[in-house]
Amino acid sequence: MAGRGLLMVFTGDGKGKTTAALGMALRAAGHHMRVLVLQFIKGAWRPGERIAGEALPTVEWLTLGKGFTWHSASADEDRTLACQGWEKALEALTSDRYDLIILDELNVVLSHGLLDVRDVLHGLRQRSPRCHVVITGRGAPEELCTIADCVTEMVPVKHHYGEQGIKAQKGIEF
Repeated sequence: MAGRGLLMVFTGDGKGKTTAALGMALRAAGHHMRVLVLQFIKGAWRPGERIAGEALPTVEWLTLGKGFTWHSASADEDRTLACQGWEKALEALTSDRYDLIILDELNVVLSHGLLDVRDVLHGLRQRSPRCHVVITGRGAPEELCTIADCVTEMVPVKHHYGEQGIKAQKGIEF
């Protein structure tokens, strides 16, 4: 792999942040790159992307936490799970084992104050120099966007949830 690892942030209120990151994982896997997907808050079910991703020989998948934070009854437990998840992420970032690491929904964890942004920025700076990192989720902190090489904000123009009352559909949202 030529060049240095890039830090990319996919944020905003529009649909497609995780989907874009997983498209990159698929592309990287097609080039036999080693990929790790760490999902910080989507731990309560096995979505289609995980089922497909685990079938790819160069993709590893690790679900952290136990589900969506805003459904939790314990902020302390959420904070503990986020810290444990970050420790696993930090180990992967510094291992020189992966070409691409996706930190799915880390922005949400940061925006809820479950991890200290400064600690995460420090950890990102310690990553293997060739490792690409994609961080997804709404509410990306300004400090993270400042150090990123690429920031994409997904902007909703029209969405079937709120405007048409259509619920999440298998194969589309999960």
